[in-house]
Amino acid sequence: MSTAHGPSGGRRQLRARLRAARDAAGLTQEQAAEAMDWSLSKLIRIEAGTVSISTNDLKALLQHYRVDDPDDVAELLGLARLARQRGWWVQYREIFDRERAYYDYVGLEAEAATLRVFQPIGMPGLLQTESYARAYISAAVPSQVEPDDVAVRVGLRLRRQEELFSRPVPPTLQVVLDEASLHRHIGGRQVLREQLERLRTDGTKDHVTLQILPFTAESYGATGQFNLLSFEAGTPDVVYIESTPTVALVDQPAEVETYRQTFARLQKLALNPSESLEMINKMVTQMV
Repeated sequence: MSTAHGPSGGRRQLRARLRAARDAAGLTQEQAAEAMDWSLSKLIRIEAGTVSISTNDLKALLQHYRVDDPDDVAELLGLARLARQRGWWVQYREIFDRERAYYDYVGLEAEAATLRVFQPIGMPGLLQTESYARAYISAAVPSQVEPDDVAVRVGLRLRRQEELFSRPVPPTLQVVLDEASLHRHIGGRQVLREQLERLRTDGTKDHVTLQILPFTAESYGATGQFNLLSFEAGTPDVVYIESTPTVALVDQPAEVETYRQTFARLQKLALNPSESLEMINKMVTQMV
């Protein structure tokens, strides 16, 4: 049974189910494409989830794969229709056209039930103030990027926060933040102080768990920022890696499990939520 609730989840489930159906039929991609009178690249793109498939094409493909159970066919057709829906993030296509992995991530993030974020540098995007986001993005993007492009990226970051946390039941957000991020004056002292106040407020919310990894913690092995997304039962976890120069989505079970274990280790090494809020509060007080 499908548990997808949006186009990104629908696309992921559909592509996995189609690959499984082709394997069960004992066909290679080349054989399936030839039988459907398609180019090989079309089938590859459908199975990769980079293009949608029409209901007529899907019905013909399922018939060739000998998938004839009415419930299975109806479910797969439903996933295909869901995958063709337009998410709110489509309006930011001018950014996504250059950053496909980010596009896929935002769509999946919008449907996640739990987000686990490790942030070794700077503040998590989902907890940034507008001023901090502008300073952070301005410093991160190349100097030749136009100011309007920075504004669009800031708007997207704020829209992600709004869409996620205005849900009737917000997703669970678990953050491990390196202590260094609390001291980095991105945007200047006042911007940082406002950002720390935001962290202090968000850290008390029921759906947010915030932990600080102190300077005194032992070596933890993680080399860069990553976000681990979990969904409702039936949809596999995925990891988004953002570490210069690598930006990628990982969904191979063995690799995802490695990041899951890494995050669990980081949580054990970090201060507990109460201690973390105490550290943040102390810093805010000292910055008055």
